[in-house]
Amino acid sequence: MNTSAFLPCTDGARLGLGGAPLGNLFEAMDDAQARAVVDAAWADGCRSFDTAPHYGHGLSERRLGDALRGHPRSSLRLSSKVGRLLTPQAQVPPEQHSYVNTLPFVQHWDLSASGVRRSVEDSLQRLGLAQLDAVYIHDIDAGTHGAQADAVLRQVLEETLPELARLKAQGLLSHIGLGVNDHQIVEQVLRQADLDVLMLAGRYTLLDQSALPTLMPQLLRRCVALALGGVFNSGILATRVAADRPLSFNYAPAAKAWVDKALGMQAVCDQHGVSLPAAALQFALAHPATQIVMLGVRSADQWQAARQAEREVIPAGFWQQLRHEGWIPAEAPTPGALA
Repeated sequence: MNTSAFLPCTDGARLGLGGAPLGNLFEAMDDAQARAVVDAAWADGCRSFDTAPHYGHGLSERRLGDALRGHPRSSLRLSSKVGRLLTPQAQVPPEQHSYVNTLPFVQHWDLSASGVRRSVEDSLQRLGLAQLDAVYIHDIDAGTHGAQADAVLRQVLEETLPELARLKAQGLLSHIGLGVNDHQIVEQVLRQADLDVLMLAGRYTLLDQSALPTLMPQLLRRCVALALGGVFNSGILATRVAADRPLSFNYAPAAKAWVDKALGMQAVCDQHGVSLPAAALQFALAHPATQIVMLGVRSADQWQAARQAEREVIPAGFWQQLRHEGWIPAEAPTPGALA
């Protein structure tokens, strides 16, 4: 099997399908709707897919595995995550961790060697596969773990990463990485360990370039393959920005500073006839560290809208004006030279 971490779409597009919506993130979809999303992405050439036990407490993994199982294994790349184990429970709340109508399991943290091995084996069972192309250690940042963050980091370095290396040597997975929303925890890990891959959500986007100065150059130097998620910052960049409707940033109501910045960018988009989602997607793809962008979509129409955004022609003057007005840093790579 080719062991590259990601495969582009068959026409060369660097987009993959993220599995959070397949786990009923925020709102439910039925099995047929979930299958239609995967089938539409596959038919359009998508060959990289990501999921996690966290997404619907196993629901996303089951749905994605069912949808992909009929395709040749060597023709796709599939990743999942470790950190949370699932325990059966007959009665579960209608909403768990922003997922609705989940499978009848509750989750608990376990980054121990035995917990990581069980997590990988459980994921393979739900997916109906014998190997994962990448496994990400999920959500180990201080925002998630608070006062326990230092202890979590020690355990990741002393137990989690070594156990994943053993599983890799045994052929159960091909690449090891982190799946996080915080660029600082990645830098902490990289000071003490090597990674094959990184899935980073929300920290390198048109709106938030906090990963640009220090992390992105490291990824290039260390040859860490980067999958970007959350390039629309959980909604604020996904459609036209308007001040008179609620806007989300990082899964919460957007603060005024983010709204003002998005409105400023929207004004530049209007001047150049550019759609904001196209600018957001193409900006994320323009950095040389970015290997692929993973998209969480709920319908074939949303997938096609993203593909259209990737192909939209954006004039170089648009990027120049964003720089001139200070909306993006001078050192941020843009696709303007290719327009």
